Amino acid sequence: MMSYYFTKVVDLSFENAVSRVTSELKKEGFGILTEIDVKETLKKKLDVDFRKYKILGACNLPFAYKALQAERMIGTMLPCNVIVQEVDEEKAEVSAVDPIASMQAIRNPNLGEVATEVQAKLKKVIDSL
Repeated sequence: MMSYYFTKVVDLSFENAVSRVTSELKKEGFGILTEIDVKETLKKKLDVDFRKYKILGACNLPFAYKALQAERMIGTMLPCNVIVQEVDEEKAEVSAVDPIASMQAIRNPNLGEVATEVQAKLKKVIDSL
């Protein structure tokens, strides 16, 4: 089965990993549209303790625009999620969605090129960490 994400464990604290992946995403033309602090949200809403875990909603606007033109409901899959979670105090795991895997369910050949280009950019971000 095809994996639906790329992932890498890095020798960085959680905070440094968030900062580093944000800057690497910027280099590839992605802005962070949303940032969800899962640990904080679970503590506040359910009063449970969870590891440090952030979901970054990354968006490369020119590619998002192309995808929206090709498929009007593609917004259900945007932005591209990138997660950072703490492994321990000196290690974090950074993972990004594989847009090709997530878009396979959509029968639209016009999305293929966009998904391939975005996949290459997200892979580059994870590899560069």
